[in-house]
Amino acid sequence: MQSQLLEKALAVIKNEQYLVNVISRRVRQLSNGHRPMVEIESRMGLADIALMEVIKGKLTYEQTSEYVEEPVAPGRRDDYLNERRERA
Repeated sequence: MQSQLLEKALAVIKNEQYLVNVISRRVRQLSNGHRPMVEIESRMGLADIALMEVIKGKLTYEQTSEYVEEPVAPGRRDDYLNERRERA
């Protein structure tokens, strides 16, 4: 991964954790055969391609309004959210 691309992508998605999540999900998609949304140069890794997609505005993210403060075991999320709504 090129540090210049990382810096440019951080200018688009300011939160480092969001950027890491967006890039890792896109790398997974690319490794599963999805096509790049930007023109690739030789010797670009999958992370570099994903960073270029962010920089070029081809790859964005959407933050949901629902925020879970505590980790929840798989399959228990609905019970947890219902319980939180009842307390509120």
